[in-house]
Amino acid sequence: MKFKGIIFDLDGTLVNSLEDISDAMNTVLTSLNHPTHTYDTYQYFIGSGLRNLVSKALPASNNTEEQIETCFDCMITEYREICTLKTKPYEGIIELLDNLVSRNIKLAVFSNKADELTKKIAAEIFPDYFDAAIGLSTEDLKKPNPFEALEISKSWNLKTEEILFVGDSDIDMQTAKNANMFPVGVSWGYRTEEELKTSGAKLVVNKASELIEIV
Repeated sequence: MKFKGIIFDLDGTLVNSLEDISDAMNTVLTSLNHPTHTYDTYQYFIGSGLRNLVSKALPASNNTEEQIETCFDCMITEYREICTLKTKPYEGIIELLDNLVSRNIKLAVFSNKADELTKKIAAEIFPDYFDAAIGLSTEDLKKPNPFEALEISKSWNLKTEEILFVGDSDIDMQTAKNANMFPVGVSWGYRTEEELKTSGAKLVVNKASELIEIV
């Protein structure tokens, strides 16, 4: 199969955003006199959207829907200001994207991060690389719901089996399977290779350049 398009997850796949996300949430927790968390802990909070991360970060005694909503709004306000402060592409990603563009491979981003922030990070860190950068606009469309991935394939006029879905989490691999796309895990993100394979990754790559060989 000749692959003609690639949909990438954002956090843990294209960029290491762990510190900016963690710093923003810890600022909110500190302001409320709640315990903060380490970067290693936040690594396992990331992947299901920032609202979910807020819920996981809050103490169990302060985890009502109202408290989550209030803290989520504060976290977004804080994170919006610093979302590209420490966030950087992983090694080899820019070179990979340049190579893929030269081969006329269609590229898009699909993230569970809020749509506004997904678009902001993609535009600032990866200008002019992606046909679309889609984030979370409503909880109903959160990955592993494949709806947005399927919409991207329609916009490209490609069959789903002609598209690689690349991510670092079980949710990404499930999304790929739900969309009938080829699931590829990356080992440099926030989850283990074992988790990726268990979740359905047909391949797991250790370097960005290995994606070129797959294409």
